[in-house]
Amino acid sequence: MAIEIVRVPDLGGAETVDVIELSLAQGDNIAIEDFLIVLESDKATMDVPSPYEGQLVKYLVAEGDTVKVGDPIAELEVSSSESVTKPEADEPVTKPQAEEPVQIEAAESQVEAPVVDEESAPAPEPKVAEPANIATEVEPSQDGATGADIYAGPSVRLMARELGVSLGSVVGSGPRGRIIKDDIDAYVKDALKSSAGNNLVTGSGIPAIPAVDFSRFGAVDTVKLSKIQKLTATNMHRNWLNVPHVTHFDDADITDLEDFRKSLKAEGESRGTRITPVSFIIKAIAMALSANPVFNRSLAPDGDHYIQKAYCNIGMAVDTPRGLMVPVISNADGKGIWEIAADVADLATKARDGKLMPLDMQGGCFSLSSLGAIGGNGFTPIVNAPEAGILGVSKSQMKPVWNGDTFEPRLMLPMALSYDHRLVNGGDAGRFMSDIVKFLSDIRHLVL
Repeated sequence: MAIEIVRVPDLGGAETVDVIELSLAQGDNIAIEDFLIVLESDKATMDVPSPYEGQLVKYLVAEGDTVKVGDPIAELEVSSSESVTKPEADEPVTKPQAEEPVQIEAAESQVEAPVVDEESAPAPEPKVAEPANIATEVEPSQDGATGADIYAGPSVRLMARELGVSLGSVVGSGPRGRIIKDDIDAYVKDALKSSAGNNLVTGSGIPAIPAVDFSRFGAVDTVKLSKIQKLTATNMHRNWLNVPHVTHFDDADITDLEDFRKSLKAEGESRGTRITPVSFIIKAIAMALSANPVFNRSLAPDGDHYIQKAYCNIGMAVDTPRGLMVPVISNADGKGIWEIAADVADLATKARDGKLMPLDMQGGCFSLSSLGAIGGNGFTPIVNAPEAGILGVSKSQMKPVWNGDTFEPRLMLPMALSYDHRLVNGGDAGRFMSDIVKFLSDIRHLVL
């Protein structure tokens, strides 16, 4: 028998994660691929499988610990012959993604805005100058420390810069006093509460919602928000406060599109791919982005420039039992309907099975949120900053449409285009939406 050390595998883009569950008890037997531990990043939970068959000697971490790739998490007693064929103990234990990706479960917001990984590794980062405070009134720390003199990872520093927080004023709760995202969130909340009472004249604070004792009116149950739910709420709140939203509405006549789509059913069965209206909408969005590059921009952090993207990646919201997730279809402008349909089906399945990797949900240029299968006449989606726009699609309905001589029944698709008015003007939105309507109303335009 031999003792093998299991380490944190490749996290698929996440830098650090929290230990939220130890799946076994000391002395339990375990087979290869049985789950050892559950880790949680800012936007997903990951079940880590065992690379060995044997018996759990002990865990090297506890619930609530923060770990990174390569950190030891457990000791297993395995047969000597098996340990020879396994990775060395001092190497991270990883599995090829093609065999079985690390299982992920996540709850995204309406459009899932990208969420930055929490930093909690003990090693200090290189010194980075922090920008001037612009969001809250923050005084330097007592010892004169700056954001460059304390433990904080790149993503935490980025979050601090975006919120205008001086890292020298934040008390870290991570290992060795390292600042993590929750510390920034707590600091900003405290600052807003303070400014609401002290800066009413300048309007720099947001009045807090009064606390209500709901138990006075009946039975209640107080449930703690998960880390993902809290980050989702923070992200949506930040997007709503920072992005001047405007929403443009229109309907597309998809009668012919639906007739054509249904005619592809037999071919789809032979290909093993089912085409849904979402595939056509994503293709239409990609072509509209090419024709209207203003929607494929992001405002630079300095506020004086914008980033024009030459690629076209479309995020699509997927409703899952774990919450809303937004995987990204890469290079949608260069793909045909069948390719997009295959990507839609593959990513939707991964999302519902909890197998999306963090990289599957990054790099989006524009988002699609479709409630067509659920219902509703319309809604106003929130822009997923730093993207410039998002298209919300509701349930199609048969309506009488005037053809010049008489009314005829046509299948109409209601759409709502929300956009960042700092980057996009009303005329830009009108042209973009007109292109979407044209592409969906006459799908022949999709091949031109």
